[in-house]
Amino acid sequence: MSRAAPVVLTIAGSDNSGGAGLQADLKTLTTLGVYGTTAVTCVVAEHPGRVLNITPIPPARVADQIRLVLETFPVAAIKTGMLYSAGIIDAVAEAIAPALAQGVPLVVDPVMVASSGKVLMKNDAIRALRQFIARAMLVTPNREEAALLWGRPIQNLPALEKAAVALARRFRHPQFLVKGGHLRTEQAVDVLASPEGHVREFGAKRIPGSDPHGTGCTYSAAIAAGLAKSLTLTEAVVLGKLFITRALRRRFEIGPYQLLNHLPPRW
Repeated sequence: MSRAAPVVLTIAGSDNSGGAGLQADLKTLTTLGVYGTTAVTCVVAEHPGRVLNITPIPPARVADQIRLVLETFPVAAIKTGMLYSAGIIDAVAEAIAPALAQGVPLVVDPVMVASSGKVLMKNDAIRALRQFIARAMLVTPNREEAALLWGRPIQNLPALEKAAVALARRFRHPQFLVKGGHLRTEQAVDVLASPEGHVREFGAKRIPGSDPHGTGCTYSAAIAAGLAKSLTLTEAVVLGKLFITRALRRRFEIGPYQLLNHLPPRW
């Protein structure tokens, strides 16, 4: 028997190792009962410890993918990951504008730096990304990305909270979920701040020895899935936090690397 499912469009890079990017997004969306569609922005040759090279897709071809998805599917949420260049960002912004005008929520994961330390965005893209962020419902930077956008280092939880509030006020429209997974705290705490100054913390017990890549992609994809299912933003963040915590706790150990486990619990 056929049935309908909410549709999410993820616009991001391809990770051949399967742990991050579009591959992680699709695994997350599928497990959460959402139909995932994609627009590929870059082809990344990498494994969890190394990015070898990044090949961008021409901006017009990225836009073509987006337009065809939006023409065909009732997209209920859009999520972006690695956008890489100003040209791609501008093309994405133009292509998704009709959907945003109709109220489709946008989650922006501002992918700038890989876990390995490799920079994943060209210099000319930072300014374009700042303009793009203003269109979002939610932005989900990690500590390093938030510090780059804020212009100050973030060393502790109070600074993380200040950064979240400052960024939400600066960009005015989106809320900011600044993730504290890289802080040395007993709990992994993420801070959600609104432009009005409302702040909420989402904490989970830190999982010792856990450091797989793709956590940001997975977390933001789970939030987008929640929004597509008509959850409130807070409810969607709770869902995302639960999902990423479970994926970390049940992680795979394959060769020398840790990999997130996106499978449902029964597996």
